[in-house]
Amino acid sequence: MNQIVLASNNKGKLKEFEQLFQNQPFEFTSQSEFDVDDVEETGLSFVENAILKARHAAQVSGLPAIADDSGLEVDALNGQPGIYSARFSGEDATDQRNNAKLLSLLADIPQERRTARFRCLLVYMRHSSDPTPSIFQGSWEGQILFEPRGENGFGYDPLFYVPEHQCSGAELSAEIKNGISHRGQAIAKLFSAFNK
Repeated sequence: MNQIVLASNNKGKLKEFEQLFQNQPFEFTSQSEFDVDDVEETGLSFVENAILKARHAAQVSGLPAIADDSGLEVDALNGQPGIYSARFSGEDATDQRNNAKLLSLLADIPQERRTARFRCLLVYMRHSSDPTPSIFQGSWEGQILFEPRGENGFGYDPLFYVPEHQCSGAELSAEIKNGISHRGQAIAKLFSAFNK
């Protein structure tokens, strides 16, 4: 069995990874079990930040590492919040503050111009000095609602309308969300690569 460390301390993300990793031949361990702190995300793209996180977790733990950097891109805001999704509302950002800021910036934008997508860049590093990390990408298209809906998920899920299911990301069951989400897509590509 392969042991892999996940470079994240985000509780919502950890829960999703645990669900997605069920029935896989990998032992999945959170970086917190190795006292790995979150590394500063100084990259200018999702892939740069994911590599920084994976390299740091692999270095401290001595194990292969997986990291994802993901976020919401809103077309009417020229792709914002993008790589700054988690800290969109400042230093002490919370999901509620980030969602409130997003809604205020889109207050005058009509529904047809509220197109958006979640983007996930997933990086697998065999060791901390891996010169060729494996990179997997997923994208999930939707629109931004005018108010939050649903109790499931985390982050921007309550504001993210999923047209094919006619509900928000936070109204989907974990099973359905994991099958169609940006993170679910990227992890499916990772498993496909591992199982070749």
